[in-house]
Amino acid sequence: MSARPFRVALTGGIASGKSTVAELFAALGVPVIDTDVIAREVVEPGRPALAQVAEAFGADVLDADGRLDRKRMRERIFADADARRRLEAILHPAIRAEMERQSQAAGGSYQVLVIPLLAEGGRRDHVDRVLLVDVPEELQIQRVMSRDGVSHGEAQASLNAQATRAQRLAMADDVLRNTGRVDDLREQVARLHQQFLRLAATA
Repeated sequence: MSARPFRVALTGGIASGKSTVAELFAALGVPVIDTDVIAREVVEPGRPALAQVAEAFGADVLDADGRLDRKRMRERIFADADARRRLEAILHPAIRAEMERQSQAAGGSYQVLVIPLLAEGGRRDHVDRVLLVDVPEELQIQRVMSRDGVSHGEAQASLNAQATRAQRLAMADDVLRNTGRVDDLREQVARLHQQFLRLAATA
């Protein structure tokens, strides 16, 4: 296997601002590979993973156009840990393989891999560095309520379904605080960019 690029995992909880941070790195010319995007791609009609999901969960998880009914699938796995594990066993290898393919093709001095559920998966052997976008939980809840139009209780439930802030902080090599303005984020990203360039050059 060819030597892989220096890779930084970008992670964080719901509504922490990962997408904004990813855009700021991309604006600096850094290749960004988003596993959320890949997760949607691997279940497009005609892809093997979609057929496996339909076989495992039944045709009722597909909509009238033969696409994955994400809302129904979410409802199926939300309260059923076994179902969630079965889904992950199908999707994770497909996502990982596509991530590796895109990474090898993308080049760059270093790459940013957006992996929201890194702490939940517990593995970091495929990246060199973990960058956490960190936000106080009450601010996350406010952002989820505002973004999704849900109640405080529903927003809290979304947080509870993820790793804790402490678990993410324990895994992070670098922490980017996202409690202020985008300009503050941009300054932090610019500093991290120089740091990652130095690390990649000596890796």
